[in-house]
Amino acid sequence: MPSLSSFLHLAALVAVAVATPNNGTASRTETAKRATCTVNSVASAANLSSCTTVIITAFTVPSGQTVTIAAASGASVTMTGDITFAKTTSAGPLLTFDTTNIVFNGGDRNINGNGAMYWDGQGTNGGVAKPHPFVKFKGSGTFEDVTVLNSPAQAISVGTTAATTISGITVDNSAGDAGALGHNTDGFDISASSVTLAKVVVKNQDDCMAINSGSNIVIEDSTCSGGHGISIGSIATGKTVSGVKIARNTVTNGLYGLRIKVDADATGASVSNVTWEANTISGITEYGVLISQSYPDNDGTPGTGAPISGLAFNGGTTTVSVGSSANTLVVDCGACSGTWDFSGLHATGGKGSIIAANKATISGGTY
Repeated sequence: MPSLSSFLHLAALVAVAVATPNNGTASRTETAKRATCTVNSVASAANLSSCTTVIITAFTVPSGQTVTIAAASGASVTMTGDITFAKTTSAGPLLTFDTTNIVFNGGDRNINGNGAMYWDGQGTNGGVAKPHPFVKFKGSGTFEDVTVLNSPAQAISVGTTAATTISGITVDNSAGDAGALGHNTDGFDISASSVTLAKVVVKNQDDCMAINSGSNIVIEDSTCSGGHGISIGSIATGKTVSGVKIARNTVTNGLYGLRIKVDADATGASVSNVTWEANTISGITEYGVLISQSYPDNDGTPGTGAPISGLAFNGGTTTVSVGSSANTLVVDCGACSGTWDFSGLHATGGKGSIIAANKATISGGTY
C-alpha cells in the first residue's frame, strides 16, 4: 500500500501538470495574444511581425526617433488617432509602412510633420535641415483615408514592390504658401511599378505627383493645387518609365499643368507609352504642358541619352487654360520618336506653343 508521503508527492505532480500548459499550447496562446497589437508610442511599434491587426492610437514621436510599421503579411492597420512628429534631427523617412499586402486605413486622421518648424523658402536646397521624405510606403497592398499634414519637405515616397492602390489620401502643405516658405513639398514621389493613385488630393508648392521610375502606373480622379502639376521625372541616368495613364485629374493654380522632365545629361534612360485622358488644367502661370529633355532647364539644350516615345492625349479631351505669360504646349526634344496622337488636347491662352519634336510627329489637337 503506498505511503502517505508518496500519495502527496503524486498529487503535487498532477497539480503542476494541470496548471502548466504544454509548449504547443503556450505558443498558440502567445500568438493569439499578439494577433491584435496597439501602437501608441515609438517603442510599441518596434516588433509587429506577428501582428495581424494593428491599431494606431494618438501619440507623438520625439526628436531623433522614427517609426516603422512592419506587421505580418496581410495585416489590417488602422489609425484611430493622429501621429505627430516633434521637430527632429533624424533624416527621412520619419514614418515607414513596410508590410506586404497591407490593408491600411488612416481613419481620416492626420500624420503631422510640423513643417512650419522647418520651412524657410529653401526646401532641400539649403537652410534648415529638413527630413525627407516624410512618409515612405514600402511593401504592398492598399493605403487609404489619411491626411499627411505639413511635411517638412517631400511628403510621401512610394517604393512598393507589388501591386498597390493608394486612394483617398490628402497631402496638405497649403500652410507653406504663407510667405512662400514651403518648398520641395512634393506630394507623391513614385519609384515603383503596378501602382494606382486614385482620388487623392495634394495642396503644395512642388510636384503634385512625380513618377521617377516604374511601369504600369495609373493616376486618376485626383486633385492638385498650388504646385507644379503632375510630372514624369525628373528622369535620371538609368531610370525608365513606361505604361502610364493619367486620367480625369484636376490641376489648378500652379506653375505647370502636365510635365515630362528628363535630365539633360541622362543616359540609359527612357520614357514610353504615356497617355493623358480627360484631365482639366487651369490657372497655370508658366507651362500648360511641358515635354522637355533639358532639365533642369524648361526649354534649353535637350540631351539625347534618354529617348521619349509613345505619347498620347486621347480617350477624352484634356483641357488646358494658361495665363497671359504662359505657354500652352512646349516640346523640347533631342531624342523623341514615333507618331504622337494629341487629338485629345485642347489648350488655350497665353503665348501659344513651341514645338521642337525631333523625330516625333505630333498630330491633332489645338494648342
